[in-house]
Amino acid sequence: MANKTIESVLHENRVFSPSEAFVKQANVSGMDAYKKLCAEAEKDFQGFWGRLAREHVLWHKPFQQVLDESKAPFFKWFADGELNASYNCLDRHLKTQPDKVAIIFEADDGKVTKITYKELYRRVCMMANGLKSLKIKRGDRLIIYMPMSIEVVVAMQACARIGAIHSVVFGGFSAKSLQERIIDAGAVAVLTADEQMRGGRVIPLKNAVDEALGMGGCDSLKSVVVYKRTGGKVNWDPKRDIWLHELVNGQSDTCEPEWVDAEHPLFILYTSGSTGKPKGVQHSTGGFLLHAILTMKWVFDYKPNDIFWCTADVGWVTGHTYVCYGPLACGATEIMFEGVPSHPDAGRFWKMIQEHKVTVFYTAPTAIRSLIKLGADLPKKYDLSSLRILGTVGEPINPEAWMWYHETVGNGRCPIVDTWWQTETGGHLITPLPGATPTKPGSATFPLPGIVADIVDEAGQSVGRGKGGVLVIKRPWPSMLRTIWGDPERYKKTYYPDDYKGKYYLAGDGASFDEDGYIRIMGRIDDVLNVSGHRLGTMEIESALVANSKVAEAAVVGRPDDVTGEAVVAFVVLKQARPGGDDAKKIVKELQAWVSKEIGPIARPKDIRFGDNLPKTRSGKIMRRLLRSIAKGEEITQDTTTLENPAILEQLRETAK
Repeated sequence: MANKTIESVLHENRVFSPSEAFVKQANVSGMDAYKKLCAEAEKDFQGFWGRLAREHVLWHKPFQQVLDESKAPFFKWFADGELNASYNCLDRHLKTQPDKVAIIFEADDGKVTKITYKELYRRVCMMANGLKSLKIKRGDRLIIYMPMSIEVVVAMQACARIGAIHSVVFGGFSAKSLQERIIDAGAVAVLTADEQMRGGRVIPLKNAVDEALGMGGCDSLKSVVVYKRTGGKVNWDPKRDIWLHELVNGQSDTCEPEWVDAEHPLFILYTSGSTGKPKGVQHSTGGFLLHAILTMKWVFDYKPNDIFWCTADVGWVTGHTYVCYGPLACGATEIMFEGVPSHPDAGRFWKMIQEHKVTVFYTAPTAIRSLIKLGADLPKKYDLSSLRILGTVGEPINPEAWMWYHETVGNGRCPIVDTWWQTETGGHLITPLPGATPTKPGSATFPLPGIVADIVDEAGQSVGRGKGGVLVIKRPWPSMLRTIWGDPERYKKTYYPDDYKGKYYLAGDGASFDEDGYIRIMGRIDDVLNVSGHRLGTMEIESALVANSKVAEAAVVGRPDDVTGEAVVAFVVLKQARPGGDDAKKIVKELQAWVSKEIGPIARPKDIRFGDNLPKTRSGKIMRRLLRSIAKGEEITQDTTTLENPAILEQLRETAK
């Protein structure tokens, strides 16, 4: 079989350089500084990472060996060093800035609570001692199923403090998902809440825990700790259940950290796999913490007076790295938000930025596109002048949404860091540095110093500039996943397959180099369509659709086609009401012609369906597997309990007729 590459059909020539004033004050100042770091890493890879680990992380026992590759792909970093993640996030600030605000928490109803580093330390120690009183010890696994709150950060930090391994499950996941994770992790306890508040709605959590445990198989579980968030009615098992406030009442407000080796698992985070069985991605303590700190300083250009806001829920890796660990390890003041961007109205995010004087704002392209639809001119009604950096995370951002973010939210003056990374990578790998990199809309630009990324064909050969292929990372990095919990063979097969020499980390994403060497992420490999022998990334077709003035959002999938192999099917949300009859046919033809003009006839969608919205999880992720089933006319057998809007499936099916 001939080696194939993914065809890149999107061309972007606009370039935005950081201002001289921004470059001057940046932690990585100018492209020369970036290239100098890259050259240091290339010349002495282990020396580079060793230097950074000694400079940025506090070690209880210094490491002697930087990287152990003897059992590749099971790499070990700083393995003979000892540290504690909670100590690095809290104790290190007690002498220098105990009264600095660590977290500004805004509840769903707008109530604001602030907590200082000293108070956060006290609460973490009291919860850690409470967990110890339940006989929870180093190496035990705990499931955290809690709302966005100061309490959830306290819970994660308390686990880290005693050497227990946390696995946070997003509060929107079903009881079945929770049960699977309790069983797979062998969890001894669940930390949860009576209920959570989202967009003015009450969502029960304790009931879901009870349901999960009632399904059976959770034999390892001994305790359920419940945070009283709403005071809503819950069922109670006095042998197993305990209120969080009763657990911590009377506990000492100091707790000696459990010193663990750098390879000790800090957390397990479950992510979906192609088999449908969730994968427990296991991260280490030392390497993960180093990368969280470095990317705060490099990518977000962290300064002591910043007000940092990452909008992600802690149920996702973004909330681990850039809510619970990275900002606190740097001593930052950060925002946490319980609600949703559209409640009580579409100005919620912009009002919060104005009121809290946010300087660094980090959110998902899905949220950005939704906010455009809810009110493209709304940001102009608020004072967003405190902003200095904008960031995106979670999926490729289409150029038109990038431009809106740049012009309307950032007023043309804030660098945008379009970050590419994954649950598995632990932190950013490919991203602009705000004071160095000239950016291109829709491009993640270049790898960070010390990250050896390439784009290869199916034989593992580099495709070179102007071409697309499969994104790989050729050398290990400190924050990489260590294994899949309890399944090392699946780890090797998924991330280090023989097709790519068994030594390249396979990201699972298609990407392309442009003529300047910029990297553009083109979507998942399994979101690559093969139309008449042409391999097209779905993200590029979606970007073309969203560039049309009538389109608010689009998702593209493939379905088998007798003539072309695969046909392009587009699910589209318009900025106007969902059309029907002749109106719908007219807009379908218009959009088909538009894509043909923007990309080429090969990318023209064969089928376009309109919906009021797209099927998304409560975190805003589009459920493309469900769209593929709808496109093929299949019955949906997958679990849809995590959907924010299950009724949309029927609507999208109806428009197929």
